[in-house]
Amino acid sequence: MTVVQEYIDQNIEKFQEQLFEFLRIPSISTSNEHKSDVLKAASFLQQELDNIGMDLVQLYETEGQPIVYAEKCPHDDRPTVLIYGHYDVQPPDPVDLWLTPPFEPSIKNNRVYARGASDDKGQSFTHIKSVESYLKTGTELPVNVKFLLEGEEEIGSPNLIPFITEHKDMLECDMVLISDTAMFGENQPSITYGLRGLTYMEVEVKGPNRDLHSGVYGGTVENPANALAGIISKLLDEDGVIQIPGFYEDVIPLSEADREAYSQLPFQEEAYIQELDIKKVYGEKGYSTLERASARPSLDVNGLWSGYQGEGAKTVLPAKAGAKISMRLVPDQDPKKIAELFRKYIESITPETVSVQVTEHHGGHPVVVDLDFYGLQAAAEAFKKIYQKEVLFSREGGSIPIVADFKKVLGVNSILMGFGLAKDSLHSPNESFSLQDFHRGIKTSAEFVRILPDYN
Repeated sequence: MTVVQEYIDQNIEKFQEQLFEFLRIPSISTSNEHKSDVLKAASFLQQELDNIGMDLVQLYETEGQPIVYAEKCPHDDRPTVLIYGHYDVQPPDPVDLWLTPPFEPSIKNNRVYARGASDDKGQSFTHIKSVESYLKTGTELPVNVKFLLEGEEEIGSPNLIPFITEHKDMLECDMVLISDTAMFGENQPSITYGLRGLTYMEVEVKGPNRDLHSGVYGGTVENPANALAGIISKLLDEDGVIQIPGFYEDVIPLSEADREAYSQLPFQEEAYIQELDIKKVYGEKGYSTLERASARPSLDVNGLWSGYQGEGAKTVLPAKAGAKISMRLVPDQDPKKIAELFRKYIESITPETVSVQVTEHHGGHPVVVDLDFYGLQAAAEAFKKIYQKEVLFSREGGSIPIVADFKKVLGVNSILMGFGLAKDSLHSPNESFSLQDFHRGIKTSAEFVRILPDYN
């Protein structure tokens, strides 16, 4: 065992306590009420990076939340790794479904429960502790390392792309390292080499100029909630096929090799059903559950609102109804094109008895990384060394829009070295992260840094 790995083992309890301090900060970027908390999380990271001995640690202001940058680049002839992560988190709602307070870390079964535990504070923090393990032991950092940590990922990173474009020279690197994905299974390391893209929309249907008494006006005035339900019912057919004209026009079909690779992954559908407590799976006809989840497009209603939501009954015909709808995209779909196709289709199927407003929120392009990329090969070997198990390569259904932007602006591939699990409950109540994988994640990151020059 190297002195770096020994340092990690000897200091893991301290690392955990530092992570818990980080998790206590309610850095919710979707809420203006928590703007000071988001800044507090950024300041926490700035201090951490300064304490471990990084050079040029700086907090950059943006029109939104700040970006934390740091670098340690001692070599002219070795790879430069840009480590990206985000310190903002999703709202904890519905809070009443949490078994423990969302911003007071709680440990159960060697897992820490808190909002942001896995997405993305716990995972991104592994790399800070990994680099610390080199710098604090006096061990030469084998590669050049840069950190780019943002506070707006959960709202679509509106200020990150302009920042990357403006600071392109400062961010020059050979690859981007990201830990914001899940492993294929418990104790089964995997590397995500593909991500779906995203188009996120909002639909608001308007009827009368005020809420009406449903007894007096029911049956004479179109109910916006009823109209919205009808609109939503026309987005998918009974086979799970999205009905928006032109939606599949640019989709690259799965090859036989792709489908064979999916069939070899160790996936147990019955266990999947039981873990989710559902009766059966659902999705586009003709595709397996894994293919539907990561290699085919999807459309989902993420939220609905209208009318009376309080306790008991109120006979109201609401004046408005709304829905938030996301579409996950695959190569070569373009999020802007899909947004426009969605808008036109919604407008075409809205009854004349109501009006509709369609708003585009944010989106991102899908991405697939070449499996022959040397950074991926080094990451796989690092996983194998620490987890003592062969690594699987898989696509993931989620979206990290910045991955495609790193490729477009900086011209580099991203390595998705995730340490999370599907059961971490990202974006849901009782989010958690395995402390064992927090420990192994730090060690894997350190091993990756050690062996990367050998693969260049």
